[in-house]
Amino acid sequence: MMVTLTAFADEISADFDLQLDTLEQEGIKHIEFRGAWDKGVLQLDDEALDHIEQKMAERGFKISSIGSPIGKIKITDDFKAHLSDFERAIAVAKKFKAPFIRIFSFFIPEGEQPEAYRDEVMQRMQVLVTRAEEAGITLLHENEKHIYGDTAERCLELLETCHSSRFRCAFDPANFVQCGVKPFAEAFPLLSPYIDYLHIKDARFADQSVTPAGEGDGDVKAVLQAMKDKGYSGFQSLEPHLAQAGPYSGFTGPKLFKVAADALKKLLKDIGEDWQ
Repeated sequence: MMVTLTAFADEISADFDLQLDTLEQEGIKHIEFRGAWDKGVLQLDDEALDHIEQKMAERGFKISSIGSPIGKIKITDDFKAHLSDFERAIAVAKKFKAPFIRIFSFFIPEGEQPEAYRDEVMQRMQVLVTRAEEAGITLLHENEKHIYGDTAERCLELLETCHSSRFRCAFDPANFVQCGVKPFAEAFPLLSPYIDYLHIKDARFADQSVTPAGEGDGDVKAVLQAMKDKGYSGFQSLEPHLAQAGPYSGFTGPKLFKVAADALKKLLKDIGEDWQ
């Protein structure tokens, strides 16, 4: 058993060639595809996607997941227009034979209670899940700040309400820290049965700053050990956010990306986990 490392390569550089060069140096041959050339994955036209597909084939890279922004709109925004973006995400996933699409559960208006929008959130998420079932693609819900599913309890509520083998959890320790949730003690026990993907990002409770894995309060090592103990052999996706973290993307750069990759590899070595 071993895990497979992947990464948000657009955190390295906007230049796709430099993304591949840096990943290759780190022995990482998968990408969580969020963007290239300063364009998000859903904004890249067919010609650009063909170009990327050719480059990846030539160098032996594959896509682990489409890092889509689906669900990163306000719950009060128009959903029908958003569904066309979702169809594009499905098309891109199929083109690259990606098994997963990363999604979110909608921003809640500032100052309002998430529970007030529960029914609308669930209705929208069920539409996405049903369409994913039809398409044979698995959706990964990422816990993110200020969306409905930012706490462990609401993540679990989403996964139980829209229960499907095509709707699973992308577990992000740093995002839980930034929401005041203890990742291993509080979130992991609730969500463990649904976790099919890991985002490797760490953060500190004190100032919410993002750190390399193992240097913050995200209990990353404990999460990795627990996933190993249950026989997990899926993807671990580096999303370092070490230089800049924004609501829709982050930036790390080639040098800091190596710091992030080295930190993860050290944790894996510490727990005796093999990776590819």
